[in-house]
Amino acid sequence: MTIYEEALEYHSRGRKGKIEVVPSKPVSTQQDLSLAYSPGVAEPCRMIAEKEELSYEYTAKGNLVAVLSNGTAVLGLGDIGPAAAKPVMEGKGVLFKKFADIDVFDIELNAKNPDDVIRACEMLEPTFGGINLEDIKAPECFYIEEELKKRLKIPVFHDDQHGTAVISGAAFLNALEIVQKDIRKVRVVFCGGGAAAIACANLYLNLGVRRENILMADSKGVIYSGRKEGMNPYKERFAVETDKRTIAQALEGADAFVGVSVKDGISGEMIKKMAKDPIVFAMANPDPEVLPEDVLKVRPDAIMATGRSDYPNQVNNVLGFPFIFRGALDTRSTAINEEMKMAAVRALAQLAKEDVPESVSRAYGGQQFRFGREYLIPKPFDRRALLWVATAVAEAAMKSGVARKKLDIAAYRDNLEMLLGSTYTVMRGIKKRVKTGASDGKSKATIVFPEGENPKILRAAQVIREEGIAEPILLGTDTIIQKMIADMGLHESLKEVKVIRPSACDRHGEYAQRFFEKRMRKGATVSLAQQLMKQNNYYGAMMVEMGHADGLLSGITQSYPDTLRPAIQVIGVKPGSRLAGIYMMIFKKRVLWFADTTVNIDPNAEQLADIALQTAELAQRFMIEEPRVAMLSFSNFGSNEHPLAVRVRQAVEIVKKRMPNIIIDGEMQADTALRPEISAESFPFNRVPGNANVLIFPDLQSGNIAYKLMARMGSAEAIGPILVGLNKPVFVLQQNSDVNDVVNMAAITAMEISLKKEGKTKHV
Repeated sequence: MTIYEEALEYHSRGRKGKIEVVPSKPVSTQQDLSLAYSPGVAEPCRMIAEKEELSYEYTAKGNLVAVLSNGTAVLGLGDIGPAAAKPVMEGKGVLFKKFADIDVFDIELNAKNPDDVIRACEMLEPTFGGINLEDIKAPECFYIEEELKKRLKIPVFHDDQHGTAVISGAAFLNALEIVQKDIRKVRVVFCGGGAAAIACANLYLNLGVRRENILMADSKGVIYSGRKEGMNPYKERFAVETDKRTIAQALEGADAFVGVSVKDGISGEMIKKMAKDPIVFAMANPDPEVLPEDVLKVRPDAIMATGRSDYPNQVNNVLGFPFIFRGALDTRSTAINEEMKMAAVRALAQLAKEDVPESVSRAYGGQQFRFGREYLIPKPFDRRALLWVATAVAEAAMKSGVARKKLDIAAYRDNLEMLLGSTYTVMRGIKKRVKTGASDGKSKATIVFPEGENPKILRAAQVIREEGIAEPILLGTDTIIQKMIADMGLHESLKEVKVIRPSACDRHGEYAQRFFEKRMRKGATVSLAQQLMKQNNYYGAMMVEMGHADGLLSGITQSYPDTLRPAIQVIGVKPGSRLAGIYMMIFKKRVLWFADTTVNIDPNAEQLADIALQTAELAQRFMIEEPRVAMLSFSNFGSNEHPLAVRVRQAVEIVKKRMPNIIIDGEMQADTALRPEISAESFPFNRVPGNANVLIFPDLQSGNIAYKLMARMGSAEAIGPILVGLNKPVFVLQQNSDVNDVVNMAAITAMEISLKKEGKTKHV
């Protein structure tokens, strides 16, 4: 199947197109219906009639954008009409929703007269919080946007113009930094005289490029003073006194080329005559003005950007418009002005210099990215762009006076994190508690990482240090680790980080003797102890045991048993406790705790009771809400007398005797634990009537299957496994965890360390 056939199949399969309307309020009962429509809907109507601004409180207007086109300049297809433009407008709606949680109605107007488009937008103003103009040909698009900005009190943004300008502007700033050129002195050639080219040129002027250093060329050649053919008032702004008439002549000695025109608009030979370290942005889509390989063949010193994803430095508008509108909508701005666009440019430029998350590398097949010639701007799947750009835009809107709603920027950034997923919100709370403890004068937790030579561990150590979560200790060969730190560009963040090579450490003999004393009646000899203490996992566990580190985190490259065994032998299980593995399952609107998912294969009733108590204790330490424990089975409250169901029932009774105040019930099926209507109808006595937040599975098989199904096919993100039952904080990473997983588990480890130091380990 060709890409074209695949695209047609993608758009036509199942529900046609790419978007649908989904209600945001329940409509499942008579009461719901009476509130959603008649008679309840009349009250917000009356309120809005009295004060129009309340439409932002009682309707979706504040989060609703019109993506509007008349189909006169669709992609590179030209004037194909409004109906043919609809797939693009639907696609734009998908991107708004996916990247910034903004709702969209796509509107395709049968209106080639620009005044008709303007009038239609005026009539639509009460419906929308903003209007994104799309695929409208030049010069009409300039006139339409200018008029709408004068007439409407909601933000209007022509993305074909300003989106490309903002993203390429960020790349341009960073390219200049890399080649160390002064923006006030560089000569820039623009290829194209349409919406994007003129918007880019205007924005580059605002960035600091001098007007006399700009040459613009269109299909007729260089735009010069006195030219008559193919001119309009917008091109006239860039007409200059020059004897150059062709794009080839314009490029001689130029520092930068910015192309938003057509395939093969220039050649490698033309680039050859540019100045040292030329900046070449060939952004025509789908085929650039010149291919990167043709440029680099003649000018290996060039910095390239295109509009394509199969080359470095893709100038993709999705890095801009969703987040620009997010900031504008959230401040109820009356416009998107130059200050807001410039804020977006500088935010994207700065974000590109930050360490790139592992999740972005995964989205690009494991490719690593670092600020430089082939990484000038963030990737579209860098979810941090929402936080950086929307926050910067909102702040600029307030400072420039177009915002009708004032925001606390720090609180606003926290709210934006919720759009990135519940995991961000939960983990932010845990990290905040850890950092608050450290800022209150308590010493920062030290966490030993036995896999110190692993690149993911090193990147995680950087984040852990920078975010103030803990102080990492890396085990491994110091020369190897220091070289990796230098090669990965982490030397600033990991400066003076503690690196220990177990076999060469002064404490090796002391640790071996301690291990021998602990295990001499369990098969250990002095020779074996000395040998084991050369292994990173055993040495790291002994550091924790001896108080030379507060906790341990390992397992990214090893099997679960191989990681856990040293901790059990060196640190040991708490007297009266049962070792168990727990996952914190984070859903969109709730957090559930699953146990046991990694350790106990077939626990008896006593062991199930231990697991339940320890999981409830863990949940209460980490969450504010009271633990509500459901003991799961295939049976509901005695409906089956099979020994497996009876075992769970017995475990419930054991827990109640040991901890009478705990909220627990069972045995019950999973839906009984999670659906209130089931208990209300059939089990009114249930102490956990469909509101469980701790789920205890009857065996390892069911627990492990359940958490993996939820993590892989459900809507949950799994944090763990979190080990309970050991004497000191030791946690095991999943094999092939990414950097973010390691950082999250380090935060959990640090919090356990903090609570242990405070003596807060029993709450239930």
